[in-house]
Amino acid sequence: MKKSLLKIQDFLGSYFEVVVAAAIFIIILITKVPFSSAIILMLEFIVVMEVVKMIHDFIQKKKIRLRFVVDLFIIFLIRDVIILSTHQNRDYFDITFLLFVISIFFIFRILAIKYSPGVIKISQDAIIEYEDERPNAKVKDVKDEIRTIDKLKGNKEESDNK
Repeated sequence: MKKSLLKIQDFLGSYFEVVVAAAIFIIILITKVPFSSAIILMLEFIVVMEVVKMIHDFIQKKKIRLRFVVDLFIIFLIRDVIILSTHQNRDYFDITFLLFVISIFFIFRILAIKYSPGVIKISQDAIIEYEDERPNAKVKDVKDEIRTIDKLKGNKEESDNK
């Protein structure tokens, strides 16, 4: 009995997203909510989650991350595209315009990630400042660690090939 429960628990842990999606889909079927309305409500929920995440990050770190703001706008615009595309009288110009704006925001998001100030490299003696809980480190120390890891991987791959 315990083995069976452990297997079920392991399955639910491995496929958590699938289980949650199935539960939401079953609830939508039982309540007979139109699917487009359910999708719009889920996207609105994601917008609220992003706003809460952004506010929490601001309170904790005293700065707003551009990535959170851009993600918020992208999700909100996708929600608007879905709303406009489900109307009987679709305005294709508005939908096309919103898709263009979404693509611009995706470019902003890529640039925000690529040019993020989270890591600062100036010289070998410069300090790398991480935004998460990792301790700060010198560039030279990090490069030495990477070389050591690469050597270990190379030795491991050679022994695996033999």
